[in-house]
Amino acid sequence: MLTCFIRYHIDPTKKEQFFQYSKNWGEAIPRNGADLVGYFAPHEGSSTLAYGVYHVESLKAYEEYRASLAADPLGKENYEFAQKEKFLLREDRTFLKLASSPHSAFRGQFT
Repeated sequence: MLTCFIRYHIDPTKKEQFFQYSKNWGEAIPRNGADLVGYFAPHEGSSTLAYGVYHVESLKAYEEYRASLAADPLGKENYEFAQKEKFLLREDRTFLKLASSPHSAFRGQFT
């Protein structure tokens, strides 16, 4: 299993467009074969960094997913939306493997 982390540099005056973009991917990504963890928009601190995170089985599965997503009507619409609105200033993808054991973030240690 690979996890894709997408780091976006967004125009801080167009955060609402990023929210719409994220919502659209929330529908299209799972439908096309990736396990979406979520999209994360600036809240505190940097006003320009945002992230998207999803899992794929392998790089081969990623290539199949990307082809499927590009052919998906909502996927096409979302790509065009981003091009038209120009709220994404930069996009970097990194694929990582889980190095620690699976764990729960909330095992009662914060009570």
